[in-house]
Amino acid sequence: MERLQKLIAQAGICSRRAAENLISDGKVTVDGKVVTELGAKADPSKNKIRVDGKLLHFDTEKIYLLLNKPRGYVSTVHDDRGRKTVLELLGENFSERVYPVGRLDLNSEGLLLLTNDGELTNALIHPRNEVKKTYRAKISGIVTEEKLDKLRAGIELDDGLTAPAEIFLLDENSVEITIHEGRNRQVRRMFAAIGCDVKRLRRIKFAGLTLKNLRVGKFRVLTADEVAQLKELVS
Repeated sequence: MERLQKLIAQAGICSRRAAENLISDGKVTVDGKVVTELGAKADPSKNKIRVDGKLLHFDTEKIYLLLNKPRGYVSTVHDDRGRKTVLELLGENFSERVYPVGRLDLNSEGLLLLTNDGELTNALIHPRNEVKKTYRAKISGIVTEEKLDKLRAGIELDDGLTAPAEIFLLDENSVEITIHEGRNRQVRRMFAAIGCDVKRLRRIKFAGLTLKNLRVGKFRVLTADEVAQLKELVS
């Protein structure tokens, strides 16, 4: 017996965190009965588990993609506001179900992983694993080392103190910043806290992976070695 959210993630529907929302919203049934308790368990060999009426299968081949996300796309599977999603960049001929590992906001760009491996997704985004993410940011106004020192030490946001960041000043309007937290719009809010506005934000590295030779809007399949390295990183 396993928790439902774990089974849903294993089936490649979404991350475990997103699965919890599906359960709470009453979109999950076990043997025809709606289950809304997050602690509920099931046995996939005996129980029929459905999400939005679709029966889950647990023999799905795992897929791992690296996408160079352009601006103007949301990092979700569906968008209620009708905005373009990153899945549209995979093309009409790509029929496998995958979902983003974490998020880049609408106006951010760069490296984004997509997969149907719920267990790996959960491990990569879980705070305890401190998976590093590196960004290049263009800032309006002049950025000083004194201001950046506040971010290096950790700065208070409305949802608490941030962990210390690694930051390099590239020129008076550009920085490279590495963090391991995954708060909503975190880099933009960190710079806003020191009186700076991020004009362009591009993720260039995540969990040791880079965008080498990958054009904007394109994607590639991770190699077996890269997948193994990701799993080793969070093991």
